[in-house]
Amino acid sequence: MNHLFPILLAEDNPVSRKLLEKTLVKAGHEVTSVENGRKALELFNEEFFPIVLTDWMMPEMDGLQLCRAIRKNASPGYVFIILLTAKDSKDDIISGLEAGADDYLTKPFNHAELIARLQTGKRILELERSLKRANEEIRILSITDPLTGSYNRGYLTEHLPQEIKRTRRYGHHLSLVLCDIDYFKKVNDTYGHQVGDQVLKEFVRCVRKSIRDNVDWVARYGGEEFLIVVPETDTRGASHLAERLRGAISQMVIKVQEKGVHITASFGVTGFGPATPDDKISPEAMISQADKFLYQAKQEGRNRVKAGQL
Repeated sequence: MNHLFPILLAEDNPVSRKLLEKTLVKAGHEVTSVENGRKALELFNEEFFPIVLTDWMMPEMDGLQLCRAIRKNASPGYVFIILLTAKDSKDDIISGLEAGADDYLTKPFNHAELIARLQTGKRILELERSLKRANEEIRILSITDPLTGSYNRGYLTEHLPQEIKRTRRYGHHLSLVLCDIDYFKKVNDTYGHQVGDQVLKEFVRCVRKSIRDNVDWVARYGGEEFLIVVPETDTRGASHLAERLRGAISQMVIKVQEKGVHITASFGVTGFGPATPDDKISPEAMISQADKFLYQAKQEGRNRVKAGQL
């Protein structure tokens, strides 16, 4: 990938600044240039630049001060900083690197060398991005049920309390829908576990089609039980969602070995609103209440929705 990162250039000499800018643009870089460190820092605080070229001696804020200020910032990614200066003693080089610069070019410098140094910075930044992508993939795996792609029990344990806290803070509603595939053991016994796995995957796919993107979320609670978290929705609204989902699942045909497998599911729904006392609200209380209504649905014949306020 021949990706070039945007560059922030700080140089107080207008002739040098224009010449540098021309060289960098010719090499294909997107460049934003300013005449001192203070303006560079102000711009950096408004917009992230992964590469910064800065002169050392500048009015208002010099290059070393700019380096230190950038390193103190909570940036969204690594910043590769090259210090440009006429100072060339060992002590000066050490001071520049200790201030946070990654590289150092002594004026007057060869522009081909500058482009080569930028290539080094590009490799470092691309390596950092690759590492971030890998870490994000690991994070997603750690919170995802590997079979169905829904969130796992660990994610549920961590995020349900956060949803409750946020809902209470803003005085809104929050509902839970606990669902269980009816007679799932019979599916496994009749068709085998591979078919059972396929049923679970199709069940979650159907759930995802019925819930709101980036608002509601579903987690595998255990075995063939799944918990749907429905923010900004009262118990009646969540019951309507569960009823739509129940109907969709009962009409679903899962193709297996040239046969169609039909399933149904039972649902327990609960939730709280602004008037619900704080001492009644907890993740454990909500799940327990939803489980109670799920049990009622099963006792009354399965393939139905039972609901009640927390």
